[in-house]
Amino acid sequence: MARFTPHTEADIREMLDAIGAGSVDDLFADVSPKLEGELDLPPALSEYEALEDVRRLAGENVAGLPIFLGAGAYDRITPSAVGAITSRGEFLTSYTPYQPEISQGTLHTIFEFQSVISELTGLPFSNASVYDGANAVAEAALMTARQTKRDPKVAVSKGLNPRYREVIETYGVEIVELSYNNGTTDFSSVPDDVSGVFVQSPNYFGIVEDVRAASEVARGAGALAVAVCDPISLAVLEAPGNLGADVAVGETQPMGMPLLFGGPYAGYMATRQGLVRQLPGRICGETTDREGKLAYVLTLRAREQDIRRARANSNICTNQALTALAATVYASLMGPEGLREVAELSTSKAHYLAGRLQEAGFDLRYPDAPFLWEFAVEMPDVGRVDEALLEAGIVGGLDLGDGAMLVAVTEKRKKEELDRFVEVVKDAG
Repeated sequence: MARFTPHTEADIREMLDAIGAGSVDDLFADVSPKLEGELDLPPALSEYEALEDVRRLAGENVAGLPIFLGAGAYDRITPSAVGAITSRGEFLTSYTPYQPEISQGTLHTIFEFQSVISELTGLPFSNASVYDGANAVAEAALMTARQTKRDPKVAVSKGLNPRYREVIETYGVEIVELSYNNGTTDFSSVPDDVSGVFVQSPNYFGIVEDVRAASEVARGAGALAVAVCDPISLAVLEAPGNLGADVAVGETQPMGMPLLFGGPYAGYMATRQGLVRQLPGRICGETTDREGKLAYVLTLRAREQDIRRARANSNICTNQALTALAATVYASLMGPEGLREVAELSTSKAHYLAGRLQEAGFDLRYPDAPFLWEFAVEMPDVGRVDEALLEAGIVGGLDLGDGAMLVAVTEKRKKEELDRFVEVVKDAG
């Protein structure tokens, strides 16, 4: 399939005739004359020269360095089949299924994505994805307000990713901060008037939180419990739906998506039976047609502004079909055992690195709290250490700004990379 096919003169003439324009210049007749004139641009290049210029610029990028930076997006192994499948023309160029009955392929992939998310989270209903994890968290905050018929006010802790918190605030939701002690959240002081209680596990600092405790407290306050979970972690941790969570949300980037300079990714949302109509976006279902053949349908899109217009309670309508497909392909290739192996390898390597850093004289910020593949380590000058790591060809962890580095270790990291990390940190720290 050609990625770009230029218009012929006949094509252009046909389109101009259809809209009643005499020429292409007529399309720009309303552009202010003040915008006319010569642009300060370099001389035109031939195709070959332009490609050489792009190659030169691309050569200035550095790729392939071991990355210990996490905080919500992780450098994991992506099987080659993920890119091979998502780059096929029928997936790469397709758009949202406004005529779902003729979009069987797209609906099928969405249905499989929903099935993956539902199985991981232990909740029966999943939507077709939203823009990213932060957006999913904010939409969940609005969900809690609508369902409880309370003002949008949610209880969160310092353990929630601060980027997620910023997006919640952008949506106009009031935030009540819970106390955070020794790496975990104290849910005993949740106010009675909140609409939702949010728990991220593993949290922003990599610590495994008590989802069941948050769910019980939320239920006692008449609020909804929202669990924010890394999908890879659900291969080794109990599903939030089995721990009483009403809603589970998160970021699917770790499932088959490279870092991509911050996106595009795909956020997931799953919920229980009574809340399904509060999910933003769309939900696909499986059925049979009148001939008894398997068919897929757009089952529900009760909250979209394209059909409810002024009465819509969400501006989410376009799902992240291509990136959600990447997550689906990844999960299908890995299977339950593969996902568990990814999680276990990451965890064992992270604990190895944490132990080596402690032997080198560095203290973990939360030494007694359980963590998987991410942890905070105390350092007097994180900036200097990160600079030394970069000079050594290593992307270091995140500077938390208060004398600690947040370090992420994935299954991709080799033992020699972990040992080299310790050596550089010890010399610089």
